[in-house]
Amino acid sequence: MTGAQLDESTTVLAPAAGSSWPARIGLQVGALVVVVGLWALAADRGWVSERILPPPLDVWRSFWNLLTDGILFDHLGVTLWEVFAGFVLGSAGGFLIAVAGSLWVPFRRVIYPYMVALQVTPRVAIAPLLFIWLGFGAFPKIVLAATICFFPVMINTLTGLTIVDEESDELFRSLGATRRQRFFRLALPGAMPVIFAGLKTAISLALIGAIVGEFVSAQEGLGLLIQRFSFQLNSSAAYAVLLTLTAIGLALYGLMELIDRWVVFWNRDERLAKRSERAAARNARAKAAVARPQRISDQ
Repeated sequence: MTGAQLDESTTVLAPAAGSSWPARIGLQVGALVVVVGLWALAADRGWVSERILPPPLDVWRSFWNLLTDGILFDHLGVTLWEVFAGFVLGSAGGFLIAVAGSLWVPFRRVIYPYMVALQVTPRVAIAPLLFIWLGFGAFPKIVLAATICFFPVMINTLTGLTIVDEESDELFRSLGATRRQRFFRLALPGAMPVIFAGLKTAISLALIGAIVGEFVSAQEGLGLLIQRFSFQLNSSAAYAVLLTLTAIGLALYGLMELIDRWVVFWNRDERLAKRSERAAARNARAKAAVARPQRISDQ
């Protein structure tokens, strides 16, 4: 296939790929409408007890009341602070330990079994001890969230940094690259897609860790609201808070996905193509600017 044929095939296929986006969104929205419709039908016909599955309209009313009364916002800020602080703390710790382990093999061999032991230990069992050790403020919940989101970042970063293309590494060595240059220009960029996969998992786990901590002991937070409404048998309000947590989790994951697309642009063909086009346009303008005075002088 010639270059012209490749260009034509790319031109033909590009609109088809773009046209699938509205169809995909339409299918997702349609599936949501079907689920909510079945939910409303089951509640209206009495197929399921309202204590187990309250009607969607009751959930919406409870959500609106919590929102207008300011209760939701007061507790939302507390939970988000615990999530973000735990995520940053756990991700930074996992990343740094993974970098040290990739650069120093004896350290990796010593520390890895303890990291696995921490991962397999149930966090629900650790939570009461954290409150004994660290008190009853926000800090034990942040630490709990950090311990949960630590391992995905650590293992993904370590895997990405240790699996380096041998031919590329040999090329860097033959060109006289230092160990620091091989790390920052070869190993780290190659590991970034795997690292961000761990970060996207970690941000979701940080939300789980914060909520588990609030279940154990809390004065504020969305986990406390769910627990309080469940004890009161107020299912509609509990569902409203639960769906709010679901929306927060989706928003956090979407945020990490956007950051992934922006940082790891070379892993996205369309973004890489756009950057190549912009670079080619800048080069063309630079060449034109250099050639213009030369033509004038020749005249």
